[in-house]
Parts: sequence; structure tokens; C-alpha cells
Amino acid sequence: MKKTIFTFLFLTFSFLGFNQSDSTFIRKIYDEALENGQSYENLRSLCKDIGARVTASAEAEMAIKWGEKLLNSYGFDKVYLQEIKVPHWERGTTEAAWIENEKGEILKLNVLALGSSIGTNGLLKANVIQFNDIEELKKANEADIKGKIVFINEAFNQKYLHTFKAYGACYPQRGQGAKEAGNLGAIAVVIRSLASSNDNHAHTGTMSYDSAKVKIPAAAISTNDANSLAKWLNKGKVTLSLEMDCKTLPDVTSYNVIAEMNGKDDKVITWGGHLDSWDVGEGAHDDGAGIAHSIEALRILKTLDYQPQHKLRCVLFMNEENGNYGGKTYATWCKENKEVHIAAIESDRGGFLPTGFDIRGTDKQVKFVQQFKETLYDFQLFKFDKGYGGVDIGPLIYEYPEMIQLGMTINSQEYFDYHHSEADVFETVNKRELELGSAAMAAMIYLLDKNLK
Repeated sequence: MKKTIFTFLFLTFSFLGFNQSDSTFIRKIYDEALENGQSYENLRSLCKDIGARVTASAEAEMAIKWGEKLLNSYGFDKVYLQEIKVPHWERGTTEAAWIENEKGEILKLNVLALGSSIGTNGLLKANVIQFNDIEELKKANEADIKGKIVFINEAFNQKYLHTFKAYGACYPQRGQGAKEAGNLGAIAVVIRSLASSNDNHAHTGTMSYDSAKVKIPAAAISTNDANSLAKWLNKGKVTLSLEMDCKTLPDVTSYNVIAEMNGKDDKVITWGGHLDSWDVGEGAHDDGAGIAHSIEALRILKTLDYQPQHKLRCVLFMNEENGNYGGKTYATWCKENKEVHIAAIESDRGGFLPTGFDIRGTDKQVKFVQQFKETLYDFQLFKFDKGYGGVDIGPLIYEYPEMIQLGMTINSQEYFDYHHSEADVFETVNKRELELGSAAMAAMIYLLDKNLK
């Protein structure tokens, strides 16, 4: 009986000691992030010293140099550039658009060309026809649309507690709108910005001409302007005038920026965010915050003299916004080099308060990650559900289907107020929330590295 009790106590306290050891080290991670953190200053520098960083631009090239120099300054075991080919799209001169009703009244619109759109080749003008969503457009008669400008006015479903679900539901109007409207004879498409609030900021984003019979210009207008256009259309005919000077140029060479800490073996844990942004605003939340999180996580682990079990690799991906060639090239490169990848994490949901991690994997892998929930609960991380990892790390799952992928979750309520718009600037990021995100990333890397074999 005494032997049984002793064994029970030994196992119990060994388990408690294991948890206490993890909690103690994670506490050090948070202390370093909150007391000596560099993520906020790094984000300020990326946003203010470099600015918006659309793929293939001079600013994107500057950001690569910025990232390489910063990573080298921390003395990681290895820092290098990975060459990739990326698309080159330019917005050109500032877009202009306005509507006019049958009374001759005019309203100027806040408008942005969608990424990869063609230009209008001068001023384009036509009557507007409205659709509530992409599915309604697909069912329309070509005779009703031919020669007109299609307006797709699907708003965010405000009943969704998680705004990324609302964004996903509306995405087809941006991604497929030009193709569907062009196939039905429209001369342009204008969409309601994919945003959660009513404001005057137009929100850009990528679109596609896949399988389109003809390419037509595609633009987004602000949610306030979308509401006004819908009201005008309810009262009678409306014409829309649009001018855009955007164009696509030949592909160019660019780079992912990579830093590593060596482990006891060469199995790889990858994490990162994307260095590119759209060309409006400063790309602070999308995805400067993810870049700051990722660099800071590696810095913290090195500063605390953590000795990894596996190779820890931080990747600043290029070209997430309009092609994901950084993520695709990285995944192919890893496979060609016969690397073994066991996990990947992405931060691409803004610099807001972290709440946990989405888990992409099997039910067994979900349970594996959920075992950390008790340890991380004291650090206000509580969401560990099956979900999506991220665009940049996504291609890795096809090369390494047995790996675990995690996407850091945040309080999403404000994200789509700024996403892909001129409002996405450094001043909208809270210093403490950004630091907590960096600590959350470092804590999860530590737990995965320690427990994955």
C-alpha cells in the first residue's frame, strides 16, 4: 500500500513539475516580451521607414534589405535570402470614380483598383446594374448585363462573431466578380469593399481572371459609397464613370528572408508572416504585425538562451497578397532539399490581442496541441480549435501532409476596419497587444519544439 501511494505521489508531482517548468519558462518569455520587447519598434521602422510594400515594388525590395539586416543584427545561427519569381502589378496614377443620377446629381466615390486588374484605358462610363452577391450575378441574363458596369453589393454578415467568417463569405465577389461579370458582357465590375464597418475607406485585394472570356477592370468602393450607390439605384438609373491606370508587367526576382537557430536534430519547425503588403496604408496589421511577431519570437528564445530540440526557422515570406509565390517556392524548396518538417505557425491576422491558435491537422494532432491549453490559459490563451493555419505555410501541408499547422488567432473585431486600406497604419497597433502576440508565438514554438519528436 505504501509503495502504491509513493508511486502515485511520484507520478503526480513529476507531472506537476513538468507543467511548472513549462510555465516558468513561458513566464520568462512574456517578461522579456513585455519588459524588453522590440516588436513595436521593429514594426514602427517597417511601417514608417519603408512603408507600403506591394510585391515587386522598390519598397518591397527595401523591406527585404531591412529584414535581412535586422535578422543579422540578432546573431542567429544562419540568415539568408531565398530567391523567388513574383508577379509585378502596379496601380499607376490615382483612380477616379463618380456616379450620376437622372437628376444630374454627382457623387465622387472612394475607389481602389483590385490587385491584378487591368486599367480602363481612359475614362470609362456606363449604366450600373446591381447584384446582391456573386451567386445572383451567375444566374443573370447576359442581355441585362451587356455593356453595363456590374455592382456587387454583398455586405459582411454582422451576425458572425468571428469576422474572418464574414470576410470568407464575401470573398467571392472580389475574387470572381470580374470573371463572372466579364463573361456576361459587362465592361467593368465594382464591388462593395470587404470591410466590417461603414466608412469612407476603399479596401483593395487580389482578384482573378481565370477562365474569363474577356478581362474587364475591377475596383472596390467604400462601404459608405456602396450604401449610397444602392440608394440611388433604388430611385432610378445611375451611371458610373471610372478611370484606372493599373497594369501588369513581366515577373521579377524577389526573395523570402530566412533566419534559423540550430537544434539537436535537423527536423524543422517553421513560422512566419508575409513581408509584402498592398500599396495603400502601411501594411501594419497586414502583415507587418506578423513579421514583428515572428522576428521577436526568435529573438526572445535566443535571448533566453533556449537550446532547441529541432531546427527553428523564421521566414519572412514575400508575395502572399497576390500569388503566394513565397509560400509555394518555400514548400517546394524544402521538399527538394529532403527536409523533414514537423510543424509550422503563421501570424497573419493582425496585431490585436492574441486568443490562441487554430489547428490544422488530424483529430489526434488537435488533441496534442490542446494539451497545452492548461499551461497557456494563465497567459490568456484559450482558443485551441480545429481551423486554418495560413496562406504562406499552406503549401507545406501538401508536401508534408503529416505535419501540424497553426494559425495564431486574435480578437478579430477591428481587423477588417483596416485590412487592405489606407487606414492600415502603425498608429492603429497597440504596443502591448503586439508584444503579447510575440510572446504567444514564442511560447507555442517552445512547446512544440519540446514535445514534438
